[in-house]
Amino acid sequence: MANRKPIQNLVKNIIFVVIIFLIISGVFSIVTKPFEPVTVISFSELIKDINQDKVKDIIVIGNDLNITFTDDTAAKSRKESETALSVSLINYGVDKTKLEKINISPEEETGIITWIGPFAIIVLPLLLFGVFFFMIFRQAKAGAMQAFDFSKARARLFGAEGHPKERITFKDVAGLKEAKEELLEVVDFLRNPKKFLAMGARTPRGVLLMGPPGTGKTLLARAVAGEARAPFFHISGSEFVEMFVGVGASRVRDLFATAKRASPAIIFIDELDAVGRHRGAGLGGGHDEREQTLNQILVEMDGFDRQTNVIVISATNRPDVLDPALLRPGRFDRRVVLDLPDINDREEVLKIHSKGKPMAQNSALREIAERTPGFSGADLANLINEGAILAARRNKHQIFQEELLESIDKVLLGPERKSHILSQKEKRIAAYHEAGHALVSTSLPGAEPVRKISIVARGRAAGYTLKLPAQERYLRNKSEFLSEMASLLGGYVAEKLVFKDITTGASSDLEKASELARRLVKEFGMSDLGPIAFGEKDEMIFLGKGIGEQRNYSEEVAAKIDKEVAVFIRNAEKSALNVLKKKRKVLDRIAEKLTEKETIEREEYDQLINSKARAGVKSEKFKIKKVR
Repeated sequence: MANRKPIQNLVKNIIFVVIIFLIISGVFSIVTKPFEPVTVISFSELIKDINQDKVKDIIVIGNDLNITFTDDTAAKSRKESETALSVSLINYGVDKTKLEKINISPEEETGIITWIGPFAIIVLPLLLFGVFFFMIFRQAKAGAMQAFDFSKARARLFGAEGHPKERITFKDVAGLKEAKEELLEVVDFLRNPKKFLAMGARTPRGVLLMGPPGTGKTLLARAVAGEARAPFFHISGSEFVEMFVGVGASRVRDLFATAKRASPAIIFIDELDAVGRHRGAGLGGGHDEREQTLNQILVEMDGFDRQTNVIVISATNRPDVLDPALLRPGRFDRRVVLDLPDINDREEVLKIHSKGKPMAQNSALREIAERTPGFSGADLANLINEGAILAARRNKHQIFQEELLESIDKVLLGPERKSHILSQKEKRIAAYHEAGHALVSTSLPGAEPVRKISIVARGRAAGYTLKLPAQERYLRNKSEFLSEMASLLGGYVAEKLVFKDITTGASSDLEKASELARRLVKEFGMSDLGPIAFGEKDEMIFLGKGIGEQRNYSEEVAAKIDKEVAVFIRNAEKSALNVLKKKRKVLDRIAEKLTEKETIEREEYDQLINSKARAGVKSEKFKIKKVR
């Protein structure tokens, strides 16, 4: 935007000059335009009128002739240039005796035209040059001022002092009870700092908000400013860093100086990891622009005196990569962790985002909250918005429950790809594949219950089995991981069992199962190798991904890890095969119904499962056998 401004100013100046010239031309045209129409006759008509004794007077002004007739009417004409009027009249056949009767009187040219011409010839070029140089010097001055403004911090101000944005308080933030309680201390300090200073308490310098994306870190920081009614300077970490050395540090100094003048105030630095990464860990050495910016932030936070009512709040979803100097006491004294909302918090978030929207009476936000474990606040806001879009697309006047349920699938997997039409054979393969996932997940202990099965393509998936936990879980045991791996391989095993062949549809499942098995061995210590964590994560990032995991184990141990991973995968395959063989009739029944309807909800799926006794299949739970 800064580069466009000089061009816009130049265009405005040119348009301004053009308008001035048009106005001057209009004034000249009005001044020189006669107020009454005058008859213009040709020179030959003038000669004819003279010979007929109709002309009384002729006034010669340059080459123009003002003619007065004997009946006191007037007319105009023109003579030949550089020739006397009498000579021209005689040459064209005027009678000399008739000409002697006419009063011919020459006059000099007068009026605005007589002096505007020479004036325009002399002054107009000077005026044009003056306007040109004026615009040049004006642009140069603007460029010089922009060079000084280049080091200014581009922080956006939110606050109580007449800002048009709506003030946000803790009431507008659902859930996050512990985080709010921790931040109430910051609000109390901004409102009444003398209470803390009287006790000799050191004021908090910084608050670090840590949590997954979309959990409301920025919203919570704005709520702190709204509760304290303090100016809120919002800037992103990436806005400090420029291609010129020293600009980031200069912007940090300007930001903190501005906040001190407006104190009590809050500085909010979003995505702190953009400038706060561990120094010396990147490819730029120890003197690159990012590290200079970080050094200046550290210096400014140390430079706060006890009387400065400015608090720095930062947000990041990568606290593990931050420099230790940022996290020591005296800089970021408070570390507030924001978790994903639980079922009660999700319901409150849905209520907040549904305000102002025409919700139907059958819309049950509690059911939506039950179906959305793992959703962040931003995901839930997007879910309500997608439901409103679906209702508007269907020409409804309210948002019904079916739109909200469909928006869950859209947020999770993407929109329906109705153009992705499967052949009858592919449709049958997809039905058995998804039925295998669902049946294995239902039969094994610790697996998540099935909410929905569909073979309608969404996003990149040709079909999907939606499994949601019955309750919130923060810890998982080994048996649950083994059941999940068997469920992931259920589609692969079902294809192999029914069609005696396998397709590429199981590639994503195999990738997830293999990754989970490797994590069980290397991270969770759930294999026969014992409670050992293998490998160290390298924080060097290239093109968005880590480019080097540091091995802290030998090649012999690596071979053992691969062997343990293969054992986990084989055990999961055997467990899935055992379930599907014993429940083959149930598998066929689910696949047939899925081929017919394309989508099966939980209630209909439960009916298909519970009717297995009529098919001669005993109800039982399968245990995962360990195969070596």
